[in-house]
Amino acid sequence: MGVAGSVVPGPRWHRARQIARMAAIGTGATAAAFVATGGVLLGQARQARRTIPMAEAPPPRCDGVYGAKCPGRPLTMVVLGDSSAASYGVHRRRETLGALLATGLSRRLHRPVRVHRFAVVGSLSAGLRPQVESALECDPDVAVILIGGNDVTNRTPPGLAVRYLVEAVRALRAAGCEVVVGTCPDLGAIQPIQPPLRWLARRWSRQLAAAQTVAVVEAGGWTVSLGDMLGPRFVAEPTRMFAWDRFHPSAEGYAVAAAALLPTVISALGVGAERRPVPVRGEGVRSLPEAAQEAARHAGTEVSGTQVRGRDRGPAGRWAHLRRRAFFGVGAVPQPGPATDSPTLEGSA
Repeated sequence: MGVAGSVVPGPRWHRARQIARMAAIGTGATAAAFVATGGVLLGQARQARRTIPMAEAPPPRCDGVYGAKCPGRPLTMVVLGDSSAASYGVHRRRETLGALLATGLSRRLHRPVRVHRFAVVGSLSAGLRPQVESALECDPDVAVILIGGNDVTNRTPPGLAVRYLVEAVRALRAAGCEVVVGTCPDLGAIQPIQPPLRWLARRWSRQLAAAQTVAVVEAGGWTVSLGDMLGPRFVAEPTRMFAWDRFHPSAEGYAVAAAALLPTVISALGVGAERRPVPVRGEGVRSLPEAAQEAARHAGTEVSGTQVRGRDRGPAGRWAHLRRRAFFGVGAVPQPGPATDSPTLEGSA
């Protein structure tokens, strides 16, 4: 009818046009800021890749029998995952995560421990399947998995990365193998990564770690949060706790990691209870999603499934038991000894 065209624009029309103009300017500014930030992040990512050296020589093998003089059938442990599981960054066999865990298990349980390492430097969660297939041929009693860092740096969708991890855990559990997963470390602690990329890396790492925790416990496994590369010491003493590439742990860094993982490996095997007379604040039973978020914020936190009044689930989902290791991140690296939960630095095969 042409009525609209005959209407004389009033104050409201001018106000609406002004709001629309400001919204357009605001949207453009937001888009420009996003593009600028994206450019900064891409530049920082390229710089970090140039700063962090590429993998050179492969890490030392840790395969063999530890505590061979102990009586009984050897306990079989397999180590799966990425470069952290493979212990890239050290030069001696006795410094590897597998050797540290095996020596600690042998001394605590007074029996021999046979280790097979299938972890691959640079592996994504998608690479766990062939590792699991090889591990199952060894008829393992327990599997230790460290995975997730490369999924973050390669921007693997968290849901996809977790799905591959769950498949691995379920396959191992179906074979009667206990599973302990060291969840995604906080890549925000890596020195060559600068803000704002560091902040995003921290957020992505914690999101993946929490998702891994929920999925692994649901699948029947245990988790230990590795957090900011195992605590304040890595931030306070980067030259000591990181290897020469400033990305992977040093020998002392792996010793701290093993000290955090060992009690959970022992608990998962059901062969002994950790002795600790004083409970640590923050421990207890809560819903699995809540426990996963808590663990992602506090390195060295163990999460496992549990029951409340005979039931696995409550109103908020699966029940979980959250534990914090008293020795973790405090003082010097735990020293070896038959009455401690800490692994030693010596191993023989």
